[in-house]
Amino acid sequence: MTAYIFRRILQTIPVLVLTSFCVFLLLHLVPGDPALVLAGTDATADVIEAVRKDLGLDQPLPIQYLKWVEHVLRGDLGKSYVTKLPTWDLIMLKLPATLELTVTAFVLALLIAVPTGILAAVRQRRPTDLAISTFTAVGLAVPNFWVGILFILLFALALGWLPPGGRVEFGRAPLLALKHLILPALTLAIPQSAIFSRFLRAAVVDVSQEDYVRTARAKGVRERLVVSRHVVRNALIPVVTVLGMHFGRLLGGAVIIESVFAWPGVGRLMLQAIGDRDYTVVQGGLLLLVSTFVLINLLTDLSYGFLDPRIRLARGRG
Repeated sequence: MTAYIFRRILQTIPVLVLTSFCVFLLLHLVPGDPALVLAGTDATADVIEAVRKDLGLDQPLPIQYLKWVEHVLRGDLGKSYVTKLPTWDLIMLKLPATLELTVTAFVLALLIAVPTGILAAVRQRRPTDLAISTFTAVGLAVPNFWVGILFILLFALALGWLPPGGRVEFGRAPLLALKHLILPALTLAIPQSAIFSRFLRAAVVDVSQEDYVRTARAKGVRERLVVSRHVVRNALIPVVTVLGMHFGRLLGGAVIIESVFAWPGVGRLMLQAIGDRDYTVVQGGLLLLVSTFVLINLLTDLSYGFLDPRIRLARGRG
């Protein structure tokens, strides 16, 4: 098992290196000059060039990239071009809000997906299965930002039940904080719950056809016990991989949802930084989100090896 863990960690290193390169390069391909933004539209060419030199943007891209990586390895993500504050401090200030939103959305997605996925599999090809399949199809097809706008129009403006946006810390006013959290978390959770539900349904259907399940039914074991002890327990093993991968996707989806609901998280910070051409903040935020995604996938893969020893044994032979 130690060799399996070590091998997976080694495989992650080149992914992180390639990720850092892509994050750095893509941002520099975006039209616009941060030096011009900071100097102002009325600045002379000499002033703009001085600003560009002060930011290190006058050097070739490979040199800029190597210097950036060197600072990142030391835990220094640079300073914001606009606020002059350390990028790390800005991200850490916004990160709790993003984690609060994504974790809540992940829990909501599970609360919706687990019962609907199991129920659809147990009642396969019945009206219940059709209704759940329709829900998951709509959840996958409709963009979540559009769902968020509809939620605001319905629950905030028309009915007045919930606030249209913003965030309140739970330590200050727990009930008010919960009201602010419901709409963005539910908006973010709906497409993920549709994915989880469909995948769990397929896994339960596949496991239900295994010989040991038919044997349990032939022995007269009650259907509820067959489903809970034999079917669901084994169907959850492959679902772990999907859960880990899509938790990382929640972080990416939060970027848009935070903007729709004025949620003060990392995603909204990055969108504002993109508009300001604040490269260091965007790079730091992207690097954090992508690295978190890669790390979650690594932990998921390792946990999959613990849950199913055949995985690590098969890869060990390969």
